[in-house]
Amino acid sequence: MLVSRGSRSAALVAGAALLFTVSACGPDQGAETTTSAVRLYGTDGNMQNTFAAEFKEKTGLLDGMKGTTPLTPLSEDFKRRLLGVDSKLTGFLYAGETYDAVVISALAAQLAGSNKPAEIAKQINGVTNGGERCDSPATCLPLARNGVDIEYRGVSITRGGFTDAGEPSTASYATLHFDKNDQINDGKTEFVGAGDEATASTGSPPSGKKEGEGKSHSGDPLKIGGLLPRTGDLALAYPPLAAASALAIKEINAAGGVFGKPVVWLDGDDGTNPDVAKATVRKHAQDGVNVVIGAGASGISRAVLPDVVAAGLILFSPCNTDAGLSTVDDKGLYFRTAPSDILQGRALADVILRDGPHKIALVARKDSYGEGLQGNVRAELERAGFGGDKVKLYTYTPPPDPKTDRVDFTASANDIKSSGADAVLVIGYGESAQVIEALAAAGVEIAH
Repeated sequence: MLVSRGSRSAALVAGAALLFTVSACGPDQGAETTTSAVRLYGTDGNMQNTFAAEFKEKTGLLDGMKGTTPLTPLSEDFKRRLLGVDSKLTGFLYAGETYDAVVISALAAQLAGSNKPAEIAKQINGVTNGGERCDSPATCLPLARNGVDIEYRGVSITRGGFTDAGEPSTASYATLHFDKNDQINDGKTEFVGAGDEATASTGSPPSGKKEGEGKSHSGDPLKIGGLLPRTGDLALAYPPLAAASALAIKEINAAGGVFGKPVVWLDGDDGTNPDVAKATVRKHAQDGVNVVIGAGASGISRAVLPDVVAAGLILFSPCNTDAGLSTVDDKGLYFRTAPSDILQGRALADVILRDGPHKIALVARKDSYGEGLQGNVRAELERAGFGGDKVKLYTYTPPPDPKTDRVDFTASANDIKSSGADAVLVIGYGESAQVIEALAAAGVEIAH
């Protein structure tokens, strides 16, 4: 994949401008004007129903917390199909992106007539741009088997296709609100579009091969391996990712599979830990996996990408948002269905500013995701004229083992209390619950 970084930058700037334009400026009508209580804000790493479980018996602490996440409005039919895979799902965050990543991989392999990762990679951007439009494995796979150029529009890929750099040219964001039961109040969810369809790739992929024509898969099935956070700091996000990948494999195989064979799914844990993830990648390479779906966390993808590239595999993440991954050296083998945090930084800044804060504390886990998004939010606040001593940055080191180790945020929590901040953004995963608990323990009054 030849990467055009110039078009990517234009897309992100245009999308950010659009997102800011459609949002309200100034405080919400009827918003509290007191500065005695601190408003809490979150991001895609913690704005989900499963986050409440991290607080044990402290129900109600999240009441009133709000934040943003990349999220496409999901149809009731898609939710029903997901619940058919896992009836215990309490949320659907990144489910659409995961489903689409698996389906796009299968369609690209079918068009390539090959399970060689390098050949599949050449088709991925093209699957989402130009050609005959289709929206499911059942409608797209028959076209791909006949070598027909297709334009897949699925669950999260609904407007523009991928850019030359292998990620969405457009995205959808949601503003989410926790209620008094520490659950997302769907009735308050607001959606807004971002990005620019004009920046989608116009490059032509190699011509698709008809089934059985010049195949180079040696009769082997397409193997897709999971690299998702079954354990670790991001384990709270795992259920919808697992359900969506299982649903995609089920529906691809129900539509006849790829190369006339069922697609094989090999499960794998990224552990939200580089060592665990690297071990999974090694196992996938040994088992003949062609495409790896993951990792969950941007920092984990950064850590394993050299191993993936060395093994000649594709890494396709449904939920990496680190803007820095746009320029990473991937040898054309890294793709994602999640949008860059440059756009989410603008969305978060807008949500915070609408409440009319006086001083803002930006708290982030110390890794590429946390510090990257923190920097994007700070830049957007400054661009809106809210800088200087009005914004203060804090970071914390994620615990080595979230089950036994604790985040030490006591000193920073006391500093936030004494600083008079009336807005606190917490950028993190499940462990960020300990940051909120530290704020409460320090006597910070949280607005509900």
